[in-house]
Formats: sequence, C-alpha cells, structure tokens
Amino acid sequence: MRDTPEIEDLLRDNAPQVLGALVRRYGHFDAAEDAVQEALLAAAGQWPEAGGPGNPRGWLIKVASRRLTDALRSDEARRRREERAAALTPRDAFTAPPPGERAPREDDTLSLLFLCCHPDLSPPAQIALTLRAVGGLTTAEIARAYLVPEATMAQRVSRAKQKVRGVRFGRPDRWEQRLPSVLQTLYLIFNEGYTATSGAALQRHDLAGEAVRLTRTVHRLLPGDCEVAGLLALMLLTDARRDARSGPTGELIPLDEQDRDRWDRASIEEGVALVTQALSRGRPGPFQLRAAIAAVHDEAPSPEATDWAEILGLYDVLVGLVPGPVERLNRAVAVAMVHGPHTGLAEVDSLADELKGHRLDAVRGHLLERAGRPEAARAAYESAAAQTLSLPEQRYLRSRAARLRD
Repeated sequence: MRDTPEIEDLLRDNAPQVLGALVRRYGHFDAAEDAVQEALLAAAGQWPEAGGPGNPRGWLIKVASRRLTDALRSDEARRRREERAAALTPRDAFTAPPPGERAPREDDTLSLLFLCCHPDLSPPAQIALTLRAVGGLTTAEIARAYLVPEATMAQRVSRAKQKVRGVRFGRPDRWEQRLPSVLQTLYLIFNEGYTATSGAALQRHDLAGEAVRLTRTVHRLLPGDCEVAGLLALMLLTDARRDARSGPTGELIPLDEQDRDRWDRASIEEGVALVTQALSRGRPGPFQLRAAIAAVHDEAPSPEATDWAEILGLYDVLVGLVPGPVERLNRAVAVAMVHGPHTGLAEVDSLADELKGHRLDAVRGHLLERAGRPEAARAAYESAAAQTLSLPEQRYLRSRAARLRD
C-alpha cells in the first residue's frame, strides 16, 4: 500500500497521459477532462486502502473511458457522436492493443500540448489550458502565476475547453505557428516546478521534469530553432542547481550560499553547449539570453568570481526585447552588483507601481541590507514573507528579518 504523497505524485505524473489517450481516442476535450478527474478521485479514494494496481495508467484509462462513454450516452444532444463513441467500447487497459493499433504513449502529452495551443485560443487561454491539462496545475496555481483572481482564471480555462471541443487530436500540420505559446507554456510549467508558488515544498520535481522532457521532444522536432534550444538550455542550466537549493530540512538556500560541488555538471555542460551553438547562429531571442545569463552563473567557480558586468550586459539586451517588470527587476540586481546597492534600489523603486508581490520586497530587502539599512531591510523582508504562499520562502525571508534584529 502506498502512502498518500506517493499516490498524489503518481496521479499527477499519469494525469496528462491519461487525458491525452482519451482525447486521442474519443475527442470531447472538456468531457474527457471531467472523466479523468473522476478517475483520479476514484483512485485517490481506493488506492490508499486497497493498494495501487500494477498498471496505474492503464487503470486510470479504463476507469476514465467508462466514465466518458457513460457521459456521452446520457447526452441526447450529441446522439450521433454518442453512437460512434459507443462503438469504441473501451478494451481492458491492462491488455495489449490489437495488432496495428498503437498503445497510448507519453508522446500523447505532446499532442495534447499543441491542442491546448490551438490558434483559435488567445495566448493567455492557450497557456492556462495547457498548465491545467498538461502541467496538472490547479486553477488557483495558474491564477497566482498570472496574478489574477481564481474565478477569472476558472472562466478562462472553461472557455478554452469549449473552444477546442471537436478539434482533431494529433500534431497539426503547421504547428510551428503555435511554437511561441508552446515555449512560454513550458517555461511556466518549469518555473512552477523549480520554485513552487505555494505549499510546503520548495520544488515540484514532477513538473520541472515534465517540462524538460517535453522541451527535449520539441527540440528533437525542431533542432534548428534557436529559441527551442535556448529554452532547453535555460531549463538544464537552472535545474542543475536543484540539489543545492535546499538544505536537510527543505530550507531555501540562495544562489550565493549554495555548495557548487552539488551542482549537476553534466547538465551544465549540456546547457552551455546548447546556448553557445544557438547564440552563434544569429540574433538571440529572450530564451537564449536568459540561458546565457544562467550559464555565466553556473560557470563561475564562486559567487565572488561571477562576471556581473557580463550579466548586466545580457540583461540590457533582454530588457530591450522583453521590457517587462520581472526582467527589469532581475536587471536591477545586476545593476546593484556592478554599480552598488543604492543604484540598484533606485531601479527597484521605479517598479513599485508596476510589480506587486513578494519578489519586489524580497529584492528590496536584499539591497537595503547590502546598503547598510538594517531596519528598512527587515521591514521589506517581513513584508515579502507575508505575501508569499510558499512555506520555504516564508521561513527564509523571516529568518533574514530575524537576523537583522540581533
């Protein structure tokens, strides 16, 4: 019998593949997602007591298929489609498929990804739907990522599901047109996995790993696309620090205090090679620039040896392409490292009307501390801690504030 956290991880890992298998077989994206959710609830209720099946994904596909066909049969308005669905009686998911019919594969997740990025959807709807269906994020988590109310995000996801109803499942003919939304979606999934926006865990390795896997798949399909290579490089270079980001009790360890011997050198070498090759091909895009910044950090043997002037130069180019407040906040840190904390603080304060949330106050606290203003720094750290829903971040920020009381 598995414990509840293990079962939760198992269900999260399998949910996108189960949904992909159902949509591929039956269509009806919205109804298929409802059926998958019912199957997940059934598993969460049965598996802790009875023990999980030998083929968890097969069990989920079988149960979800039955729930979906039952729903289709009860829908009189779709009688003709129900007749076709009824003819596709779900086979026992524990057995091999008939000859000539391929078994459900993890690559169904990629087809699901492109379905969620359908051009009839607005970019925010594409990303929200993919995070929900492929990334497995809750509506609340997606809303926090977009800084909008949960009810607003729920409506966005619901409308997106309605728009893709009846769309043929499979890789579209001109799917390169959906690539920018796909890459942004994968980036958000990775970020949620690398730094969870809420809860007791600092990281969610399942989401980060899925984002890397899907990005590798896209890179294999488009090996000559520099931004795909840049995104994969960025993920690898960032995820290489994963084991050093937290201590024995799960506490957050900032970049300049990490044990660099624990960084994954193989991932760093692969990421550096990817971004170096991509940058050599022409004008860099945002993901290539972010990856280049990560490479400068990862290649420095110590925090003191970090080439902050090069990082600032890269941020100058990045902000020219993506002049958003988050990019400018990150640039402000580089400004402080090159020109001093007071100059960096001026950059941060200029963002106060554009960027709300704990990250702005956390950066202010760090720069105020470096500027020799402990009381103001402590207030900024406490303000940041009050705003984040991540328990490890709360504890870290409060520990920084407490240290300044002594």
